[in-house]
Amino acid sequence: MKESHKKILAEYQDISDKLISATPSEIASLGKRQAELMPVVELLHELQRNEKELEENKILAEGGDELAEIAKEEIRIIGRRTEELDSKIEILLLPSDPLDDKNIIVEIRAGAGGEESALFAAELFRMYAKYAEEQHWKTSLISSSKSELGGFKEIVFEVKGKKVYSKMKFESGVHRVQRVPETEKSGRVHTSTVTVAVLPEFEEVDMNIPMKDLEITANTSSGHGGQSVNTTYSAIKIVHLPTGITAQSQDERSQAQNREKAFTVIRARVAAYYQEQREKEYKDKRNAQIGSGDRSEKIRTYNFPQDRITDHRINQNFNQINLIMEGKLDQIIAALLEQELKLKREIYNS
Repeated sequence: MKESHKKILAEYQDISDKLISATPSEIASLGKRQAELMPVVELLHELQRNEKELEENKILAEGGDELAEIAKEEIRIIGRRTEELDSKIEILLLPSDPLDDKNIIVEIRAGAGGEESALFAAELFRMYAKYAEEQHWKTSLISSSKSELGGFKEIVFEVKGKKVYSKMKFESGVHRVQRVPETEKSGRVHTSTVTVAVLPEFEEVDMNIPMKDLEITANTSSGHGGQSVNTTYSAIKIVHLPTGITAQSQDERSQAQNREKAFTVIRARVAAYYQEQREKEYKDKRNAQIGSGDRSEKIRTYNFPQDRITDHRINQNFNQINLIMEGKLDQIIAALLEQELKLKREIYNS
């Protein structure tokens, strides 16, 4: 067994020993680290059992009887199993994105294409909502602006659950749709675009914005066409004065609920803004591109006439577009996760 593997087992055992006499304040941090190590430790224990079986079969294989032949075949099987375990352990030991466990704010905005773009924005929202449901995540609306035909000029919603950002982060960017719109009488294929932004959600302790930097106003909620939805001042708008970034929430009944949601959005947007600034500085200094999450970058094309979705970051096509639009995103997300792991391996081993 590798020395690095032995160190992990030793750390896990040390934590287990400390937990026996740990104070309440120590239990939380020790327990968290133990939970992080457990998946790797379980694989390492399996690897240890493999190594033991391998040694036993090597001894048996030295004989010249029928049992030796069986042992040789077992050695080959154990070898393949060991390679699989090594690969799984390597993946688990790769540095993870510190934001992967975060809940998210998703912002979908219609782009080029007018009403057709707004209709597709609504379809993307439905696709993500269905995908979230399959993942046992909770989705809640923060704000929306509908178009004349029932699409969305803009829709902002929250997704909470296990490892939400780790899968949904790949959706940031420009989504292009090619199809014949329902409003098109000549049957001509149109190309429209929709912008998706996936922002990791930050708690107040993670992203503390001074109150002096915020302008908070309350007003009556407005619906389609600007008419008043209710007469109470329950809608909340927050402006971050240093950057001019705004956030608003009007879909909840009470001012307190809208205030809480608006604060959640402003923290996510301000954090994303400063992160983009840091990345821009890094790119300028290194003259290099960072990642594929740039919101201005075309990431995916949905070609309905040819029943094909193309993810341009991995140059891969996916069929059964109608099924995918029903929230069956697993195959696309899996391909993007595989690419992410490949890039991590290259960096880790360089």
